[in-house]
Amino acid sequence: QVQLVESGGGLVQAGDSLRLSCAASGRTFSSYSMGWFRQAPGKEREFVAAISVGGMTIYAESVKGRFTISRDNAKNTLYLQMNTLKPEDTAAYYCAARFRTAVPVPSRSRYEYPYWGQGTQVTVSS
Repeated sequence: QVQLVESGGGLVQAGDSLRLSCAASGRTFSSYSMGWFRQAPGKEREFVAAISVGGMTIYAESVKGRFTISRDNAKNTLYLQMNTLKPEDTAAYYCAARFRTAVPVPSRSRYEYPYWGQGTQVTVSS
């Protein structure tokens, strides 16, 4: 089992940057595929980015080229670098984890991630 704690959210202006962090407990962080999801008020939780155990990354089309997901296994930490933020990026951001599988590509489906953090709010003003 893994426990996740996000940090780094805040209030920024359009065009600014933020870096979110997700600290994971346990000694097997490197064995987990990780993802970032977000949820705006009144909307369903949506996929943002994911990174596999082997470092393969995938992104939602809406953030491709602006956001970068990365992981530091030595620090048990997942990151989301967000550049050129837009008002439509406003949401609560959640990190999620799933134990490694035989499939090398990380999942976009929130239903395949059993472990979640409590979320961190990102608000982008226009």
